[in-house]
Order: sequence, then C-alpha cells, then structure tokens
Amino acid sequence: MRTATLWAAFATGVLSMLFLGDGLAVNLLFVAIPAALAAHFAAQAAGRRTRAWTLVWGVGGLALLAVPALRDADWPSFLAVVTAVALGSLALHGGRTWPAVLLGPIGVFNSVFTGAVWGWRGLRERAGGGHGRVGPVLRALVVAAVLLVVFGALFAGADAAFADLLGDLVPDASVSGGPWHVLLFVLGVVWALAAAHTAAAPARWDRVEIPEGRERGRVEWALPLIVLAVLFAVFNAVQLAVLFGGYDAVLKKTGQTYAEYARQGFWQLLLVTLLTLLVIVVALRWAPRDGSRDRTLVRGVLGTLCALALVVVASAVRRMDMYVEAYGLTRLRISVLSAELWLGLVIVLIMAAGVWGARWLPRAVAASAAAGVLVFGFVSPDGLIAERNVQRYEETGKFDLDYARDLSADAVPALDELKEPLRSCALRAIARGLGEDGPWYATSWGQARARQILDDRPVSPDADWSVCDRFDTDLMYR
Repeated sequence: MRTATLWAAFATGVLSMLFLGDGLAVNLLFVAIPAALAAHFAAQAAGRRTRAWTLVWGVGGLALLAVPALRDADWPSFLAVVTAVALGSLALHGGRTWPAVLLGPIGVFNSVFTGAVWGWRGLRERAGGGHGRVGPVLRALVVAAVLLVVFGALFAGADAAFADLLGDLVPDASVSGGPWHVLLFVLGVVWALAAAHTAAAPARWDRVEIPEGRERGRVEWALPLIVLAVLFAVFNAVQLAVLFGGYDAVLKKTGQTYAEYARQGFWQLLLVTLLTLLVIVVALRWAPRDGSRDRTLVRGVLGTLCALALVVVASAVRRMDMYVEAYGLTRLRISVLSAELWLGLVIVLIMAAGVWGARWLPRAVAASAAAGVLVFGFVSPDGLIAERNVQRYEETGKFDLDYARDLSADAVPALDELKEPLRSCALRAIARGLGEDGPWYATSWGQARARQILDDRPVSPDADWSVCDRFDTDLMYR
C-alpha cells in the first residue's frame, strides 16, 4: 500500500465528516474525488494500467454525482447516485463480458471489510517502521487545526462581517453533532479503502464462464420465431394504419375514448418489448451454429424480429404521447417512457452486434443505461412535468393542482409562468418545503434558483386554501 492511498482515504473521511451531514449536493463530488484518487494510487501500486473503458466508467460516475448538485428532486438524484456507484465499481473491476458488467457493480461491496483490514495493516506498518515520516505530519496537522480554531474564533468575535463569511464557508462541526461526524468520518474512510482494495485486487468476473445452450435444429429453432415475427408484422400493419389517420375508426369500433385507447395499450407494449429481449437472449443460446448458413439464418430471423420490435416501441411511445395529451405528464409516465426509449436503443445495439460482432455489446448496453440516467437527471424531470402541464393548462384550462404541489423546487421556474392566484396556489407548498437556506455545499442549483424566483416574486398571501380549492384540479391519475 502506498502512503498516498492512506492519505487519500483519510481525506475522504475528513471531507465526509465536514460536508455530508447537511444533505447531498456538490459535496458528493468533494468526497468522491479523493476516494477516486485512493483507488488510482492503489491500482498503480498493484501494477494495473488505466484503460480507456476505465476512464469512461470513472468519468461517467463522477458526472452522475453532479446530478444532485443540479436537481432538487430526490428520485433522479437517487437513481444517479446508485448508477454512479455501479459505474465506479465497473471502473475498479474492469471487464468486458456479461458476467463482468452485471456482477461488477456489486463487487465493491465485497471489499468493505477486507479493505478496512488492509488499510489498518498499512497504517500499522507505517506507524511502526516509518514513524519518523508519519508522526511529524500528524502532529503538524493537529497543531494547524488548533491554530485555525483559536485564531478563527478570535477574528470572528472581532468582526461580524468576517464571522458571517466564516459561517457561510466553513461547515458545521459542532460538538453536539460529534457522534454523527465521527460516523461519517469512519464511513468515508471505510468506503475509500474498499474502493482502493478493489482497485488493487479486483474480482476477475471475466473468468466466469457461461456454458453455451444446446444447439437446436434449424426448423425447431426458426419456426417459432418466424411465427412470432408474422404476428408482429400483422400488429404493426394495424398500428401503421391507425397512425395514418385511423384513430377515429378504431375508437368508434371499440367504443373507447382517446385516452382509454392510449392507456390500455402502452403497458402491454412495454411488456412486449421486455419479452422480446428475453426471447432474443434465449434464441441466441439455442441457435444453430454449424456454419455460415446457420449464421445467416440467425441474423436474418432475429434481425427481422428486432426491426419489428422497434415498430412496437414506436407505437408504445405514440400511445404514451396520446395519454399525456389527455391527462398530462407525471413522474411515472416520464419514467416508463424513458425506459421504453432505452429498451428501443438496446434493440438497435443488438442489431448492430449482429452485423459487427457482439464483443462490445455488454459494455455498450451498460454505457447506454448510464448515459440515459445522466440525461434523465440533467434535463430535470420535475421541470419538464411542470412545463408540460402548464402548457396543457394554457391550451385546455385543465390543471392538476394537487400533483403540482408535490413537485420539487425544480418545477418552480415553469410554475412561475402561471397566472395568479393559481401560481401562488401551486407554489405555496413548494415554497414552504424549501425552508431556510442551507449551507452552500448542500444546496442544489435547483433550490437556489427556486429561492431566487420566490424572493423576486413571493407567493401571494391572498391565495389561501379557500381560493385554491375553487380550481378544477383535473386529476391525472386515470
């Protein structure tokens, strides 16, 4: 273990103790950077080289940690943090096969205990054999901390402006929160050591061998898939007919409303997309592979099925668009729509793998999922929901006020475009949820922007609940 690894882990613990107690925003990046350095130093000491995909996973993970710094909404931030941990683990392990991509994201958890033992052993070695190097540095840090506390307190007492500046810049490390700060310090050190130990001694998931499925005959393998492809083709023909102006005839024949037709179909088509991917995976395991004719047959049948599945994806997306036009946009709808679009991208990647080979496919699928989560967080889902529903209100006069009140501060810029008193009715609960200003390192850009808007145009005190209740909320849960 290099001394730099220990210092990076120690820095991670200190920054965790100082910055992570008040919420999550840009402080996550403060903590992640020294932890990444600890892993880098440990990998160098173990003789591992930094590869292109390692940089892709590492930079992607750090980019995902920027989402909580931008967005106030918890759900895209949580998704981004979980995906960042998965990408970080992939960067530490490496690998290009499906077992490596699927199992790599959980591999770092195996090093939580072993990494701590490894770090303690390295610290004892330096405290014993290299006491002359470590001891003076530790004493210097303690003396510097004491001097900063003493003279900082005196300067703060002498000048109120300096005290305010110090209070804004320096994290709260009061004695009352001592146990909590100690726990954050320990967690920061342990996770940094776990990352470093994983980088130094990664699990070799690439060595996990998946046995090939039993090869089937051409007729036995191809006939069910051809029948399925014909079914897809018939369904898609009907969808194309409806798409080019047949909605009125279909609705008249079924007796359904515009929105009921859209709602009924989307979830089934989403399930069809998932099952199609499952069928493709199973078909590849049992595919005939006796020569070039078999490879041509597999590519032709599965390529046709993938192309028809893309039309199903387009139909599902169109149905969700119809549903949103009728009832507005919600978190669930934008989430499942994003998932359906990503599944369509996976199908395109599978088709490309059939032409250029599948060696790159596992990492491409993982990278596309991470990129989707990153884009999902950066575009501000709550902001899009509010913007779309405000536009719908201007067109139809219908607005789900109860749903708008549950949105995060990211929705404030769009809701600010509403006319009074509906604007104040929609923003009152969000303004109350913002509360007082938090520390700068635990405040997202969405929160700061919302506070600025509400400071410039405060919520009207006349918009009480009796006024707000007169609005038709037009519930979107249908």
